[in-house]
Amino acid sequence: MKNPGEMGLGGASAFRLPDTLEAWDGGDFPAVLKRELRALPAGSLPLQRGAVQGGLVDDSDIAVTLLQATEEPAVLRLRIGVFFTEVVGGCSCGDDPVAANAYCELGLEIDRHDATVHFDRS
Repeated sequence: MKNPGEMGLGGASAFRLPDTLEAWDGGDFPAVLKRELRALPAGSLPLQRGAVQGGLVDDSDIAVTLLQATEEPAVLRLRIGVFFTEVVGGCSCGDDPVAANAYCELGLEIDRHDATVHFDRS
């Protein structure tokens, strides 16, 4: 789980998706993207944007959906949907935390030169 204060702009740290970039022209692009995103270290995706109950993000088991993908000369622009768990504290008997399903849509760009990922700020 990640505390909201641990998230940097666009995620905890910059990362690359080289296999996804390489798979762009192939039919397995969505599967490669999902595999690489699921393999990222915890806190890499800015999922706090989707934590609507003020809880902590548990991104240990995410599901990713590719919503849109477009190609530009310098970048690949993607829109993804991510299902994850939000852990909300103090809202049940005994103040035990409750796990709630959460969803977040993220816009991202993959640099076509070095596969570095940049997230939209919205």
